[in-house]
Amino acid sequence: MAICGLLLAFGSLFFGQWLGGGSLALLFNGHAFIIVLGGTIGAVMLQFPWAVFKGAFKHLSWVLFPPDFDLQQLAHQLHHWSNLVRKEGFLSLEVELEQLDDELCSQGLTLLIDGIEVNVLQDVLEQLMDMEQEKLERYARIYESMGGYSPTMGILGAVLGLIQAMSFLASPEQLGNGIAVAFVATIYGVGFANLVFLPVSNRLRQIFYRYSIYQEMLIVGLTSIAVGETSLALERRLAVFVKGA
Repeated sequence: MAICGLLLAFGSLFFGQWLGGGSLALLFNGHAFIIVLGGTIGAVMLQFPWAVFKGAFKHLSWVLFPPDFDLQQLAHQLHHWSNLVRKEGFLSLEVELEQLDDELCSQGLTLLIDGIEVNVLQDVLEQLMDMEQEKLERYARIYESMGGYSPTMGILGAVLGLIQAMSFLASPEQLGNGIAVAFVATIYGVGFANLVFLPVSNRLRQIFYRYSIYQEMLIVGLTSIAVGETSLALERRLAVFVKGA
């Protein structure tokens, strides 16, 4: 969907320009691109710390290639751990730790192995989840902020282009170039905001929401294992997440 959306959005823009008899080359202007994109990124770098800025671009690949938060697979994994604990005890989970790369899951199994109280286990895992979700939300806000700054940078580019144009009133060729920068910068500012930055922000939020459901299901499953609930009770708890997702 993300790839199709990008192709449709930009394809419609270029096709509409061509269909109206305009030249596609007019939509490409290096000066306008630098002003809008550079100004937008610079403003965001001023607003956010480097760790958040770097994390946001690291998670940009999730827009096109999101992680597979498979709730059905997680349900099977939790059932396996539950059966393992009933047969061999909590220490048997130490072998499972070596196969995990999810921090919340690793922390949960470690706490189970250590025999921590159920209410403390739940509180710790929920705190970890909240901190992780807050961090991910800041990543989404990076692109939301870029969507807010981009149109303004487009207006700045337009003003700069017009100032340049006014200084070459006696030279029609240079005058036209300055006017082109002005209008193309506005297109870039509005286009980047509404076709890239804001959709990317909302797309990431959808993925992060799916991840939060995955984490909540994990916490419910681990606390259920900690109190020694039956397989049927665990299955009913997890079915709520699987059916509702």
